[in-house]
Amino acid sequence: MALSLGWRAFAPFPMNHCGVFVKAMRSSGLPLFPWGHGPRRGVRSLLEPEMKAFLEENTEVTNSGSLTPEIRLRLLTPKCKFWWERADLWPHSDPYWAIYWPGGQALSRYLLDNPDVVRGKSVLDLGSGCGATAIAAKMSGASRILATDIDPIAGMAITLNCELNQLNPFPILTKNILDLEQDKWDLIVLGDMFYDEDLADSLHRWLKNCFWTHRTQVLIGDPGRPQFRGHSIQHQLHKVVEYSLPESTRQENNGLTTSTVWDFQP
Repeated sequence: MALSLGWRAFAPFPMNHCGVFVKAMRSSGLPLFPWGHGPRRGVRSLLEPEMKAFLEENTEVTNSGSLTPEIRLRLLTPKCKFWWERADLWPHSDPYWAIYWPGGQALSRYLLDNPDVVRGKSVLDLGSGCGATAIAAKMSGASRILATDIDPIAGMAITLNCELNQLNPFPILTKNILDLEQDKWDLIVLGDMFYDEDLADSLHRWLKNCFWTHRTQVLIGDPGRPQFRGHSIQHQLHKVVEYSLPESTRQENNGLTTSTVWDFQP
């Protein structure tokens, strides 16, 4: 196999796409590089023209194959070299930000269809990745937005994606927000984050504290991965809406067919 050990080490699903870099990422079911693991570039790298040029050269601008054709994103697609390349040749931390994961797609679709959920409100997008859900919140009239992702390169990708959608970039935090003092938010959104048991437990505790301390509404997007379905948070969720995934997203996510938005009610 041409996959690096780094990709296989955290895969909750069998990797059934041999030798293909991005398909291996998608089949892993992971939304972000696991928190606290792996190489990370400093924030300084976000300011370097070379990094911007690298991202522009190795991603494709697209709005097809997702639940939100209104949003244009820079993603890894079959037209990109590293879609086909060996994973260990990618020179930076694993680019989970370059995938539009199904939980994020559901959240973004829901916010675009229901702007009253975010209009005039403060929104925290936790594990923002490509930034699509934060962008959807901005398009729907959120008054204040913070996108968070532990990978600084994701921060530049989010900035580029804001520009693609004619939006002024919103603040982006590239630290593990679970380690920081909680701020008050009207709404927290997070997609595809319940893929690791320890992370899921930490998220569950943190979200409960946000809810009970600030009465923050929490919306979670997930396509029904086993780790999410089997977690105790299931007892505190109310289904808001379920979407049928586009065929391309199904194929690239081990055949997952739907993605759901859940309201967290501890």
